[in-house]
Amino acid sequence: MRCVLKKILCMTLLVTASSSFGESIYTDFFSDKALSGYDAVGYFSEGKPVKGLKEHKVEHLGASWFFNSAKNKGLFESDPDKYRPQYGGHCAWAVAANNAKAKGDPKYWKIVDDKLYLNYSEDVQKKWMKDIPGFIKTGNVHWPVLAGK
Repeated sequence: MRCVLKKILCMTLLVTASSSFGESIYTDFFSDKALSGYDAVGYFSEGKPVKGLKEHKVEHLGASWFFNSAKNKGLFESDPDKYRPQYGGHCAWAVAANNAKAKGDPKYWKIVDDKLYLNYSEDVQKKWMKDIPGFIKTGNVHWPVLAGK
C-alpha cells in the first residue's frame, strides 16, 4: 500500500475542474487552484506571475482563482474571459502540437493579442515561440474538442 501511495504522489497527473460549459481548467492535483494560486490579472497589470492571496479568492468554472489584491479580484470578476489563460491553463504548445492536454506552468507564460498562454516548461516554451501564430491557430482548432474531454 505504501509503495502504491508513493507512486501516486510522485506521478505528474492532470487534474481538471469541469464547468457546465464543457470547458476544463487545469488545477493542481491536491487542490482546485487555477494557475497554481497565481493571480491571473497580475500577468496583465504587473507583467509577471504574482501569487494570489486566500482573502481574494473567486470560484469560477469549477476552480478557485486567487488574486493579489481586491482590485485584481474585481477586474477578474467583471471580465474573467479577458484574464483567464487560454486552453484552460493547459500548455499551449501541447494543445497545438500534440492535440493533447498537458500541465501549464504559470512560470512559463506569454501574453499574445491580450490573451494569456502557458507552457509546460522553459524548453517547451522555446518550441512554442518558434511559431506562436501557427501554434495559436492550430491550438484554437484543437481546443474545442479537447475541452470536452
